[in-house]
Order: sequence, then structure tokens, then C-alpha cells
Amino acid sequence: MEGPLLKLEDLGVRYGSVSALEGLDLEVHSGELVSLLGSNGAGKSTTLRAISRLVGATSGRILWRGANLDHTPAHRTLRLGIGHCPEGRRLLGRQTVARNLELGAYLRRDQEGIRQDLERCYQLFPRLAERRQQLAGALSGGEQQMLAIARSLMGRPTLLMLDEPSLGLAPRLVAEVMAVLADLHQQGQTILLVEQNAQAALEIADRGYVLEAGRRTLEGRASELLGNPALRAAYLGTA
Repeated sequence: MEGPLLKLEDLGVRYGSVSALEGLDLEVHSGELVSLLGSNGAGKSTTLRAISRLVGATSGRILWRGANLDHTPAHRTLRLGIGHCPEGRRLLGRQTVARNLELGAYLRRDQEGIRQDLERCYQLFPRLAERRQQLAGALSGGEQQMLAIARSLMGRPTLLMLDEPSLGLAPRLVAEVMAVLADLHQQGQTILLVEQNAQAALEIADRGYVLEAGRRTLEGRASELLGNPALRAAYLGTA
């Protein structure tokens, strides 16, 4: 079997005297959809920020295609193929939908490829096509989340990392966003998905990890985790 695309080895991150991650081991293989689950403050967002080099690791290693990212600056990670769709969307509210998408491809120079990817995003999210000249700040919460995901795709990431894409969305929109992620996965996109909605995340994932207080407490196939009594009691509301 080919080695992992991304591998975290004994990863630790501290914010001053506070330990956010401790001894985290995690792998993502090419073509996988891996869910990272846990409650608020468990270390999920910190994990993605460490991979993107937005925060420094205090111990352990982050390996991308077998190479250590330890001295890689944050602006280089996208060029390496690591895309990060952060929590909170971070859109340019006074720019149009189309302009936000174009800015997602700011490192690229292949104009024909950019045009093709714009059309692909509009096919994935038809509502964005309808609103392409509308200001991003005037979109609904669900539409803004779709735009944030589409903007990340415009960088053609090898690995797409998503931080709480269902946060604050109505159940119908959660299902819609998860359906798009499942479709991307079927098309071969590698995804690392941070989610509090364990049910929705595990239903589309291949594997999952559960964090508690910065430590990995569970891991396994998504189907196994869905049937795990401890996880069901803690995150799914059932015993």
C-alpha cells in the first residue's frame, strides 16, 4: 500500500502554558475522506492550523508526502497542495461571488484551467451560479459556506481540509453540504473534515478520529465508529 499523503507523528501544540494537542498521530491517504471529531476545545481546529503552518508545533512531526513540514512557511502549504477552508468562512463580503472564487485561484496562472474550475464550482453549487454577481456579504449563511468551500477548491488542492462546514446551518443545508463533500470524495478528492456533527461526518467518511482535550481517544473505520457505544453516547445522543 502506498504511504500516507499526510502523516502526523506525536504532534504537540501549545498556546503559552496551555496544551492544545498532545501526542497526536493521524494519517490521511490519497483519495480518503477522514473525519476529525470532538467537542469544542478538543483540538480539531488547532490540528488543521498546525498542518497549514498557521501555528507552530512544539513537538512531533507533520509529514506531507513523506517530507517534514517543520520549516515550511504558511504561504507555501497551498503551493504544496494543502487547501484549508477555515471555520467562519472568511469571505470578502464586499466582493462578488465570482471575485471571491477568482481569488481562490490567485496562485495559479493557467487561465483555461481556472475558467474550467469556475464552471465546475458553479455546477457543484448551482445557487452560486445564480448569484455570481451578488456580493458575498449578501448571501445566506448556507450560501456563504458553499462559497467558502468552492473558493478552496479553486486552488486545486490535493488535500482539502474543512473546518466545521456545517456550523450554524439548518439541517437541510447540512445535508446539502455533506452531499457535495460526498460527491467530491467520489470524484477522488482527498478530504480531512473537522466536524462536531459526528453523524453527518461519519456517514460520508472512510475513517475517523476522535479528539478529547487534545488527545486522540478513538479511531477506526467510519462504520465502526458509528456503532461505537461510547461515541454514540458522547456525540450522537444515543446509547
